[in-house]
Amino acid sequence: MRELYTVNQLAEDLGITPRTIRFYEAKGLIAPQRAGTMRVFNRRDRARLMIVLRGKRLGFTLAEIREYLDLYDADRTKREQMRLLLTKTQERITGLEQQRRDLAQTLAELRAIEAEAETALAAIAEAAGNQHRVKG
Repeated sequence: MRELYTVNQLAEDLGITPRTIRFYEAKGLIAPQRAGTMRVFNRRDRARLMIVLRGKRLGFTLAEIREYLDLYDADRTKREQMRLLLTKTQERITGLEQQRRDLAQTLAELRAIEAEAETALAAIAEAAGNQHRVKG
């Protein structure tokens, strides 16, 4: 593993765009060092960025991710950080479970509407066929 990364090296390493890195840098979630005019990122920046990306993938807000990262720096015992992580994870699980229930209900309603529409179309087609036969 490298000691220092350029924006492009870090982006390639993590499979993201340099623009994504600059966005998280602008939000203050990572803070590169300067090597002359070039910004360079160290292993700590890489680790923080990996936490940010994982947090976003899991649906956490940038504010929640920042709060977690701030505790990482402030609490060397990691007790508060782990408490926050547990609370936020439980909240996220609860929210996702509710979304799953809502989604299941919505799918059931849509399937019922779909079945009604198919039945109605079949009845219309049958009536049109019967009407055509009567005239013919």
